Amino acid sequence: MGGDKIDVAIIGPGNIGSDLLYKILRRSKYMTAKLMVGIYPDSEGLKRAKSLGIEATSEGIEAIRGRGIRIAFDATSAAAHLKNAPILEEENIVAIDLTPAAIGPYVCPVVNLEGHFDRPNINLITCGGQATIPLVFAVSSVCTVRYAEIVATIASKSAGPGTRQNIDEFTQTTARGIEKVGGAEKGKAIIILNPAEPPIIMRNTIYTLVDHIQKDRIAHSITSMIERVQEYVPGYRLRLGPIFEDNKVTTMIEVEGAGDFLPAYAGNLDIETAAAVAIGENVAKRMVKAGGGG
Repeated sequence: MGGDKIDVAIIGPGNIGSDLLYKILRRSKYMTAKLMVGIYPDSEGLKRAKSLGIEATSEGIEAIRGRGIRIAFDATSAAAHLKNAPILEEENIVAIDLTPAAIGPYVCPVVNLEGHFDRPNINLITCGGQATIPLVFAVSSVCTVRYAEIVATIASKSAGPGTRQNIDEFTQTTARGIEKVGGAEKGKAIIILNPAEPPIIMRNTIYTLVDHIQKDRIAHSITSMIERVQEYVPGYRLRLGPIFEDNKVTTMIEVEGAGDFLPAYAGNLDIETAAAVAIGENVAKRMVKAGGGG
C-alpha cells in the first residue's frame, strides 16, 4: 500500500460487488482494491477478481482480519451485514453498507455525507433513495416540503432476487430516507418493475407538495443538484420539469448506468454502486490526509 491510497475490501462477489470493483479500479484516486470476500469457492465473482490481480477468498468475513483493510463495502444481504458489522468494527474498518440492514445512518453523498465522515458504518438507503432524495432535498432546501412521493420504474432484468424479495422493505426504507435525509415531513415510495424489451433505463418521478412555492429558486436548486449528482453518476439526467401546479412540484429523472460491469440499463444498480464509491473515495481521502494511507 502506498502512502496516498487506502486498502479496501469488497464483501460479496456478485454483480454489485463486481461493479464496485471495476469502478474502484478504473476511477479511484484514494482507494486500492485489495480483497474480494465471498463464501463459495466456485464463485464467478471471485474468479473474476483474481483474473484482475485482486486477492480473493471464499473463507468469508473472518478472512478480512489482520490484512490492513481500512474500508469495506458490504454488498451481501441485510442478514449477512448484521453479522459482518461487529467484525468490521472490531477491526476498525469503516463499513459502507449497500444492504438494507441500516445499522448506520442513511447517507446520500450530495446531501449529508459531510456530517457522517466519522461514523464506523454508513448506509446507502436504496437505489430509489439515491436517485430521488437529492431532488427532494433540492426542493426542501428552498421551501417546506409537506409531502414527497416518488415512483421508481426499473427494468425487470435489473431487479435481482434481493430486490424482488424485499419490495416492502425497499418502499419503507426509501420513504424514511425521503423524510430523514430529503427533508420532507412525510414521504412515500412506489417501485414498478417494467418487463419491456429492450429493457428500459431507470426513471423516477418525484412529486412534492410545498408551502410558499418559489419557482425560480426551486428550478435553480434542482438544476444545481442534478449537476452535483452527475459528478459521480454521469448518466443522471433531468427528463421533465420542474412542473409547477398550485403547490405541487413535479420532476422526472432518468439514470443510465456507466456500463462498468453492469449493463447500461441497470441505472438503479449503478447509482447505488456509484454513490458507494463516491462515499468511499471521500472517506479514503480524509484518511490519506490524516496520514492513514501509509
